[in-house]
Formats: sequence, structure tokens, C-alpha cells
Amino acid sequence: MIWETIRLAIQAIFRNTMRSILTVLGIVIGVAAVIAMVTVGEGSSSQVTADVEKLGTNILMLLPGGGTQSGPTSSSVAKAFTLDDVDAIIGQISTVETAAPYAQSSSTAIYATESSATTIVGTDNRYLTAVDWPVILGRGFLASEESSGRSVCILGESARQNLFGNTDPIGETIRLSTLTCEVVGLLEAKGASSFGTDQDDVIILPIKTFQRRMMGNNDVAMIYIAVRTGQSTARAQLEIEALMRERRRITEGEEDDFHIMDMKQIASMLTGITNVLSGLLSAVAAVSLLVGGIGIMNIMLVSVTERTREIGIRLAIGAQGGQVLMQFLVEAIVLSMIGGLVGILLGLGLAALASNLMAIPFAPNPLVVAGAFVFSAMVGVIFGYFPARRAAKLDPIEALRYQ
Repeated sequence: MIWETIRLAIQAIFRNTMRSILTVLGIVIGVAAVIAMVTVGEGSSSQVTADVEKLGTNILMLLPGGGTQSGPTSSSVAKAFTLDDVDAIIGQISTVETAAPYAQSSSTAIYATESSATTIVGTDNRYLTAVDWPVILGRGFLASEESSGRSVCILGESARQNLFGNTDPIGETIRLSTLTCEVVGLLEAKGASSFGTDQDDVIILPIKTFQRRMMGNNDVAMIYIAVRTGQSTARAQLEIEALMRERRRITEGEEDDFHIMDMKQIASMLTGITNVLSGLLSAVAAVSLLVGGIGIMNIMLVSVTERTREIGIRLAIGAQGGQVLMQFLVEAIVLSMIGGLVGILLGLGLAALASNLMAIPFAPNPLVVAGAFVFSAMVGVIFGYFPARRAAKLDPIEALRYQ
């Protein structure tokens, strides 16, 4: 009986093919949009997690300022760190594997006829160790170069491409504003960060060279700290805070004029933001499912009106009201399920395309796909019931008189 009902429903659907296509369009768009949004959102979250893991989940970043944008402890007025602070962290805190100074500026790099605006970073080999960023061509800085502040530099892959193309830059000399430096190394390509910035568009100088020749001071803007494997970053953070309060002569009751950022916290924050945005976009997309359901109800009401005589004949020859109701209900459900299947394929296709263009993982969630399909079927049940009920309640005599 049920298979016969389904067969009749499919026949009715294909009898008006164009109208059926337009009817399911809202379901297709709704399901496709929800699946695409959720899949891209989960891919973005995975990319954020992967980017943070590249830096290391055991990384802490020590910055001047109290972590706010205003007030007496803001980073704009807080005292910068020094190289002695870096050495003190390494020497006095047992949970720390290594620490590295970090300062940053922007400049135009020039080589022969090529020029490129890029990020200039002042640090040392400990930074490359802390963030696990290997030199794949040439070498890192020599101890003598770091201590003397010699004019040498290491290029990121994008900086190399902008100035040298695919050629070997080792041994060549580039100019950064008034500073001329020799290229001694090339870093492994990292790609775009979670914020879309190119991490490889960078030129790294020894910190003392950067301080003297680029900035004209001895400031360290940030300290990257790698916590030993197996040690708690929370414990290390407390020990660092105590040491820095002592070194910066912050008395009891005074607020810190520095703050520490944990990469795990940053990853959690970014993932949370991505999930919220994905949820909001998916909720907006789901509205089109409601619109699609209303479309199904309208078309089914039109179908009931058009087929009034057919319904009257069926009722007159002995069909039960429940059978008529089931026929129209199945018809609505089949329509919505067809829309759901097409929407799933379209949504996954759009998500795959977006993931490829955005260079993020393609991460479809089977539960979301299944949920979207079930929801589309429920739309058919809910919005198909009222037209089906109207058909089942028609009076056979009045239906046969209908012209």
C-alpha cells in the first residue's frame, strides 16, 4: 500500500515537472546554505587550531601593558622589555625551555630593480626554535652576529619571491631603508595565518642590529616563551608574572604593567568566534528552509484545488479519507526529500569550492548533513499536512460537481 502511494506521489510530481522544481527550490537553497556554512565554519576552526599548533600550544607571549587599550598600564605608555629580561626568564624559571626577544617594524626591501614593502622583525635564533620555524636554505644567525649586531638577515618565502623570484638569495645583499644587509638564510614557508596575513612576508634581523640600525633604541616589544614539554603553561605563567613584577618593581596592590597571552587561550577564543559566526550564518540560511516549506504548502494547496474531481472520484469509489491524506502527505514529503538530497550535494560542492579558494580544510560534518536531510523531510510533513488534510475532508459529491 505504501509503495503504491509513493508511486502515485512520484507520478504526480513528474506530471508538473517545472512546478515541482520551483517548489523544491527553497528547500534546495536552505539545505545547501546550511551545509555550506557549517562545513566552511568547521574548516575555518580546524585551520585556526592548526595555525596555533604550528606556533606551539606551549607558547606564551609576554607583552608590555595591562592588556587593555586605555588606562595607566596600556601598552602605549608601559615600559618595554630588555634583553636582560629575556635572559632572566630563561635563567630563573625552571619550567621555561627557552625565550626569545621580538620587535617588529615595516620597511621597503630593495634588491637591484625590485622592491617590496615587508615586515621587519628583530629577534634571534631562539625565536626560530620556540615557534619551530626551520631555516631550509643557508643558515641561522651566528652567535658572533647576534652579539655584535652584524647586518645579516633571514628571508621568509614570500619576501624571497618578491625580491629574487625562485633564485637562490643566499649571499646576496638587500637594502632596508638605510640599512644594507647580507642574506644568510631562507625560512620554510608557513602560508597565511588565521587572520589572513602572509606569515612568510618577513625579513628577520638580529635583535641588536634591529635595535641600533632600524629603531635607535634597546626596546624589546615582546618576548616569546616556550614552556618545557610536560610542564603546565599556567604554572609557568604565574612564575613569569612573579619574576616580572619583581624586575619591574611593581609593589603589592599595584596593577601589572605587562600581560601574558597563552596560545591555547588564543586558539579557544578564535575558534569560539568562528563557531558563533558560523552559527549565526547557518541560522539565517535556515530561514530559507521555512520559506521553502511555505512554498510546498502553497503548491500543494493549488494541487488539491486542481485535482478536486480526481479526489472526488477516489472517494466515491471507496477510498478512505486517510488514504487520500496519505497520498498528498507523501507527495509533499517526497518533494522536500528530493530538495534535501539536491541541497546536500549542492551544499557540499559549494563548501568544497569555498574551502579550496580559502585554503582551509574541507570538513563536512555527517551529523549536520543527516540533520539537514531529516529536517527537510520534517518540513514536508509539517507543511504538507494541512493541504493533505483539506483534500481528505472534501465531500465526494461536492468534489465531483467541481469544474
